[in-house]
Amino acid sequence: QVQLVESGGGLVQAGGSLRLSCAASGRTVSRYAMGWFRQAPGKEREFVAAINSRGTITAYADSVKGRFSISRDNAQNMVYLQMNSLKPEDTALYYCAAKLSTYYSSSLYLKVVEYDSWGQGTQVTVSS
Repeated sequence: QVQLVESGGGLVQAGGSLRLSCAASGRTVSRYAMGWFRQAPGKEREFVAAINSRGTITAYADSVKGRFSISRDNAQNMVYLQMNSLKPEDTALYYCAAKLSTYYSSSLYLKVVEYDSWGQGTQVTVSS
């Protein structure tokens, strides 16, 4: 399994930006499809963004489309989530997740149950 550690969360005013990072270790991240999820207090964990193994295909939740961007650097074993135009409703604990795939796969995974490994999360708080 791959180990994941998120960073980059914090407190930001509405309209601001944050860049989350996910550092992977233990296995080569280029074999994994990756995703970002979030969970607000009292709510279920929800899909935010996903990217395939090579970083050529992405998908986003409707609520973040046009504001968030997922990317990856396989050489550095890193995955990123650039969050712009943040809103108070984006406040949540953000998780990085990995799904074992193959390097040439175009598959994306949008469901919590599909992922093999999870990080501990990084808190994002957006004030109004």
